[in-house]
Amino acid sequence: MSRIVVIGSSCSGKSTFSQYLAKKSEVEYIELDQLHWLPNWKERPDEEFRELVNKATSSSSWIVDGNYSVARDIVWPRATKIIWLNHSFSLVLYRSITRSIVRSATKKKLFAGNVESFKQTFFSRDSIILWVLKTYHNKRKSYFKLLKQIEAKGTEVIELKNQTQVDDYLKAANHLHIKPIKSNG
Repeated sequence: MSRIVVIGSSCSGKSTFSQYLAKKSEVEYIELDQLHWLPNWKERPDEEFRELVNKATSSSSWIVDGNYSVARDIVWPRATKIIWLNHSFSLVLYRSITRSIVRSATKKKLFAGNVESFKQTFFSRDSIILWVLKTYHNKRKSYFKLLKQIEAKGTEVIELKNQTQVDDYLKAANHLHIKPIKSNG
């Protein structure tokens, strides 16, 4: 019965980390971005999003990646562990730029079939690069406080500060005590 939340700045590697961990541990992977975004980069209404998150996290084992504060009161109290990918600003900014260039060049389809465009990436208020610049430092400060509170309530909190720690954690994933619940039917 492991319920893990993976948080971190945009472009910290949450999805890649979570997908790998979910595959290794044979538990359901839930991507909050997938539940949040509608076609044409339209945001799902909060109440509808919260309902989807509530339903998705009602099972006994899962790994969730995402930072949506509007659903934090649903997800975090259910978690047995929160893993914070707390990378440096320079690494996250670099990843946001390179990821955006690759995605806009390849037209990779994302959540609800959305595609990042060059214009959106570099000349828009909706730019993920601009989002990282605006939110990184404030999120980091708030996570320090929020994670201390949730840890005091008994949830295990793991902070991974660099890619070496992330890689080491994933290498050890085969030895984690994350067991899927097997049905008898």
